[in-house]
Amino acid sequence: MEGKGRKFGRKLKGLFLLTSLLLLIACDQPKSGNTAGQSPYVANHAKGNPHFDLPDIQQNGELIVLTLYGPESYFEFRGEDFGVQFMIAREYAKSIGASIRVEMARNQQEMIRKVMNGEGDFIAFQMDCADSLKTRLDFVGETELATFLDSLSLQRNDKALRSRQHAAWAVRKDSPLLSASLSEWMQTHQKDFFAYTTIRIKSSGGRTYTPRRTVSSPILNASRGQISLYDDLFKKYSLQCGWDWRLMAAQAYQESTFDPNAVSHMGAMGLMQLMPGTARDVGVAQSDVFDPNCNVRGATKLINQLNTHYSFIADANERINFILGAYNAGPGHLDDARALAKKYGKNPNVWLGNVDAFVLKMSEPAYYNQTEVKHGYFRGSETYDYVNSIRARWNDYKSKIKR
Repeated sequence: MEGKGRKFGRKLKGLFLLTSLLLLIACDQPKSGNTAGQSPYVANHAKGNPHFDLPDIQQNGELIVLTLYGPESYFEFRGEDFGVQFMIAREYAKSIGASIRVEMARNQQEMIRKVMNGEGDFIAFQMDCADSLKTRLDFVGETELATFLDSLSLQRNDKALRSRQHAAWAVRKDSPLLSASLSEWMQTHQKDFFAYTTIRIKSSGGRTYTPRRTVSSPILNASRGQISLYDDLFKKYSLQCGWDWRLMAAQAYQESTFDPNAVSHMGAMGLMQLMPGTARDVGVAQSDVFDPNCNVRGATKLINQLNTHYSFIADANERINFILGAYNAGPGHLDDARALAKKYGKNPNVWLGNVDAFVLKMSEPAYYNQTEVKHGYFRGSETYDYVNSIRARWNDYKSKIKR
């Protein structure tokens, strides 16, 4: 987070823009000082107010939103940004020609303080529409957000996505142009919220992929010692990361059920379910991500990176648990769970009965909002099940398939 430095930089840009605007106004206005037609932004700055309004955001090219971690607001997954309210805010940023940056807070009080201090442009989180705040904040999108989140919760059968009553996004009173723009945009584009929050992957050829997966058997032919059609790839690349090839096969089944064309609801792709950013980082081109050889090669590079990251765990078998957990959730989230394990007197380098217990707690605000946690919310139960399922399947493969 670079709130203070960014705030200072934005003030400098604001002062520069203010000076330019004031000079233009001085030239255009009669000497009597008549300010008819002057923008609210210029009037606020003339009074010494440092806050940005819509023209300044567009001039600066960056929209800063404040939010809290949560499944419906904002979270990170394998290096990518998610959260349906964040994704809606990102589309609004695009509509005004700005990029988006997220500033996190620990609670609503901190979000209010930050937005009033100019550390963010608006709050992209369902804030309680309290009467005590209405003199300082405009509440925007209450109806639009409630309608969308409740529908999405039913569609996905996920109660965590349900809306909060009498809650909306919040904009400072002294940013009236931003408030009006955001309100009008939400009313106009409410019907598009589902599209904005549905993951679609575009191939280099322009084709768009939505979530899909064909389920195969976990063992193709036990009598012939064949787990899948891709055993040769697992045998080849497992040598490069020092794994049993059957472990890599077990992970691939967990990721894609051996479907090389699989796309997850989070946008992960291919046999080993590489996220778009991860694929780029491990040298897999977008045009090659569904190629089994390229995909497994990229996954092997990621496994090696995680192996280095957790090299301080001396027991190689124990280290596998952390590599798998980090492959699923990202090393930042797993390191947060390790930090909490250490805080509560558990061994941060042992998975079973230690770190895994705190992985399960990482979807609870009481834990992911603690100061030791740097990457916020994630679905810890999924990571917990991911590691255990791969371990169980690996043991099954070892009992039925010769090395």
